[in-house]
Amino acid sequence: MSSLGRGCPAVMPLLTWLEQTSSTLSEAYYQPSLTAEYDEDSPGGDFDFFSSLVTKWEAAARLPGDSTRQVVVRSGVVLGRAGGAIGHMLLPFRLGLGGPIGSGHQFFPWIHISDLVGILAHALEARHVQGVLNGVAPGPTTTNAEFAQALGAALGRPAFIPLPSTVVKAIFGRERAIMLLEGQKVVPRRTLATGYQYSFPKLGAALKEVVA
Repeated sequence: MSSLGRGCPAVMPLLTWLEQTSSTLSEAYYQPSLTAEYDEDSPGGDFDFFSSLVTKWEAAARLPGDSTRQVVVRSGVVLGRAGGAIGHMLLPFRLGLGGPIGSGHQFFPWIHISDLVGILAHALEARHVQGVLNGVAPGPTTTNAEFAQALGAALGRPAFIPLPSTVVKAIFGRERAIMLLEGQKVVPRRTLATGYQYSFPKLGAALKEVVA
C-alpha cells in the first residue's frame, strides 16, 4: 500500500489529514473469471487469502469521519523499467523463451507506471475525485496470451512457449499461482469518468516505452 502527497514538505501532514490516496491490487481484490467484467462498484475482497488481505489493507488506510476525502486506487500489473513484473519477464523473452502462462486465456489487467502515478496525482489534485478508482489501462482488455505476444513483438522475439500451470504452482505456491493463472476483466469506468487522461492507453506503446 502506498500514499502520495503533494507540494512542499511543510504542508504534507495537513494534506495527509485532509485527503488520502492509497493503492491496492485489482487482480487480488476481484474474483478471477473468464466472463465477468469488474468496475469500481463490483463486489469482491472476500473469496480467498489475497482478496481478504486487500480488504484489510483498504480498511487500514481508511480514516474515520466524513470530512476526509479518501481515494483507493486498485492497480493492475504495473509496467515499468525498474524491475517489477517486467523485470522477471525480460530475460526469458529476450532469449526467445517467453510465452503465455498456463492457458493464456486469463485476463491480464495492466497499467504503465506513469499512469499509475498520474492517477494518484489526479486523485490528490482533483477535489471531486473520491472512492475507489481502478488503476488499469482503459482497454481493450488484454489476455495473458495477448500480453505475451505484445511483449515479444516489442522485443522483436517470438513468444509462443507456454509456462505450464503445474510449473507455476511448483515455483510460486498455490496461493500466488492463482494470481498468475486466473485473471479478471477489470475496467476503469470511474477513473475515466473523473477526467483522467491516460498517457499509455494501449499495450503496444506502453511496452515499447518500457523496453526501450
